[in-house]
Amino acid sequence: MAKDSYLVGLIGSGIGPSFSPALHEREADRQGLRLLYRLIDIDRLGLPPEAVGDLLRSARDLGFDGLNITHPCKQVVLEHLDDLAPQAAALGAVNTVVFEDGRAIGHNTDVTGFAASFARGLPDAPLERVVQLGTGGAGAAVA
Repeated sequence: MAKDSYLVGLIGSGIGPSFSPALHEREADRQGLRLLYRLIDIDRLGLPPEAVGDLLRSARDLGFDGLNITHPCKQVVLEHLDDLAPQAAALGAVNTVVFEDGRAIGHNTDVTGFAASFARGLPDAPLERVVQLGTGGAGAAVA
């Protein structure tokens, strides 16, 4: 049975300028869904990245349906999850947590998101040699 509304958020550092809330809420509206997307900025809260476990538990307790995870918490969150999707386990990083039946399940959508965008935007680009800038969580996934 589909829900009437969803509560999700983004945990990370310095995320105040993020376009994620507007982007996700607008797309949810287009799909006929009610979505509330909240920023949980560890800098504004004065918390270290290691607090991601407490934030994760609080979000689950408060009824969040899921969270996006960004710098610098993509690896730190791993030890606080109940389960890990195979791709997230292989990458050693999580950018999405879904709460299902009281459990926190970590996923990584960086690879599939990049691959789909790349194929759509640059379908004929040669792939023999590439230059990659950035080696953070998303950069490692793309590599």
